[in-house]
Amino acid sequence: MKKGHAVMIGLALGAFSLSSMAEEGNGPTASVEFIDNDGEVVGEGTINQGPAGVLINFSIDGLDEGWKAIHIHSVGTCEDHEEGFQASGGHLNPDDSEHGFLNPEGPDAGDLPNFYVHSDGSAMVEMFNERASLDGSVGGNMLDDDGSALVIHENPDDHMSQPIGGAGDRVACGVVQAD
Repeated sequence: MKKGHAVMIGLALGAFSLSSMAEEGNGPTASVEFIDNDGEVVGEGTINQGPAGVLINFSIDGLDEGWKAIHIHSVGTCEDHEEGFQASGGHLNPDDSEHGFLNPEGPDAGDLPNFYVHSDGSAMVEMFNERASLDGSVGGNMLDDDGSALVIHENPDDHMSQPIGGAGDRVACGVVQAD
């Protein structure tokens, strides 16, 4: 066998092994469609569960420039967009932890890092949360009986103030939907 053929066969077998491992290791997945306070679609995202939490990816277009807070809220609804998404409740927080990454009694399961919206209103974000899952196997269950929502706030989170880190009004919301 020629050296080039052996390399190609090796690469093909390696790719097959990796794709087989990925298929066996796939956990639950979910999707999110964000709406703003006018009920207009402003973004979309995916959530993939791994063995130690969830990987959240989303893109947004149409928000004001600047740092924004995003949290996992405990109720899967965004229908009350005209009232600022209050029906989505507080943070996902099954352990009754305090809010904030900098809080010695925190963080709660719904806490996530801030992200930045560019001057054109867009953002592309990837973040990981080891305190939540889509099936309840890790931390808070995002797909429990009343579901959950990802809620974006107008300001950044200071990761300490109660209950939402001074993040301000809710400007976008997306219900977490199992795939």
